[in-house]
Amino acid sequence: MKRDRLLTILAEVNKSGTVKTADLIKLLNVSDMTVRRDLDELAESGKIIRLHGGAQSVKSSILYEASHIEKRELHIEEKQSIAEMAAAEIKSGETIFIGPGTTLELLSSYIQVDHLRVVTNSLPVFEIFQKERPQIEIVLTGGTFRERSGAFVGELTNGIIEKLKFNRAFVGVNGIRNESLMTADTEEGQTQRKALNNAQVKYILTDYHKLNKDDFYRFYSLYDIDYLITNHQVADEILTHYQQYTKVKVANSKKYAKK
Repeated sequence: MKRDRLLTILAEVNKSGTVKTADLIKLLNVSDMTVRRDLDELAESGKIIRLHGGAQSVKSSILYEASHIEKRELHIEEKQSIAEMAAAEIKSGETIFIGPGTTLELLSSYIQVDHLRVVTNSLPVFEIFQKERPQIEIVLTGGTFRERSGAFVGELTNGIIEKLKFNRAFVGVNGIRNESLMTADTEEGQTQRKALNNAQVKYILTDYHKLNKDDFYRFYSLYDIDYLITNHQVADEILTHYQQYTKVKVANSKKYAKK
């Protein structure tokens, strides 16, 4: 029964590109919990991409960009461990750049220093710092607002970032394939490139699901990144492969496992 369900779900996702959990419940005539468990299992094995309220075909991932709201529901434990490890890199008195992305939104919860200047083009990151860490100086770049990712992009944003220097820059990706760092939007990628270029130490933060995955726009080379931070679930052969391009830090998300 389980094997039949998984095959049916996979076929439906690949046929439609994206499916809703509610539609799968009707199709399979099983409980909400059963479908969610099946979707999680398929996502963990890399056969589908889990979305809030459903799933997406791996084959159609370049054609569809999940919103930052949808991404908040994905791989939360892995993102927490990555954010904690990244936060431990930050030193008191530094100026850092934090780009858009749900993993990067979690950084504020783990930063241990109070004397810090944070520059961001992400509205969610700005709002979280304002609410949770008001003692930290936070600078929002402004620019043209891109609702899908919650980021400010464009000429105004880039003009501001070009004039600034950072001790560290923390940036996320939608996919990494060999040395290519990729995102879904050209303007967002251009902004991330400028921030990385102006940073003394450059970090890419990504859960292991995005390794060996393509997206629309290549914005940077992994060769020019100082550290790639991902999680311990990454396969040894994949880890070895990406260590050819940069230093890889592996975060342990076991402490976040549900009991």
